[in-house]
Amino acid sequence: MHTRTTAGLLAVSALTFVLSLFAPAPEAHADDPAFLSIGAGTFDWNRRKDEGAEFRMEYRSNYKIGGIFKPFVAVAGTTTGNYFAGAGVLVDLYVGKRFVITPSFAPHYYTGGNKKLDLDYPLEFRSQIEFAYRFDNRSRLGVAVSHYSNASLGKTNPGTEAATLYYSVPIDTLLGN
Repeated sequence: MHTRTTAGLLAVSALTFVLSLFAPAPEAHADDPAFLSIGAGTFDWNRRKDEGAEFRMEYRSNYKIGGIFKPFVAVAGTTTGNYFAGAGVLVDLYVGKRFVITPSFAPHYYTGGNKKLDLDYPLEFRSQIEFAYRFDNRSRLGVAVSHYSNASLGKTNPGTEAATLYYSVPIDTLLGN
């Protein structure tokens, strides 16, 4: 089941990315702000070798690379002693005014692990797809599924998944603007 879930997540992410190249964001969404995203969810829910909670914080820039990709930085930790810090790119795809699909990819520095689950390499790649509802003030509430993989850089490539509930707040709202 682990292989099918990973393949499915990668296929959905790839399809969403390809569609984003042909479906530019409507003008109303072109000026979306930078976000502070807070996430909490379940870690290793699929393999169940080291299940626990995962907590994430991300800064999602409003700057666009090539008019499409937005950079972001992230830190995360789990209740089972796994820690991640990374940076990558995301794409916001709008479905009408209220819904946003956000695939993302980011290399992460990884530390932690234990006898139950060790991801076996300090460089892990996180691919994720998020489905969010966009409020009038542009904050978002979303759910995401992620996959961590060392891309076979280590002796083994156990990989794992996380499911996360996100709340994303525009930075300007936090600053009182």
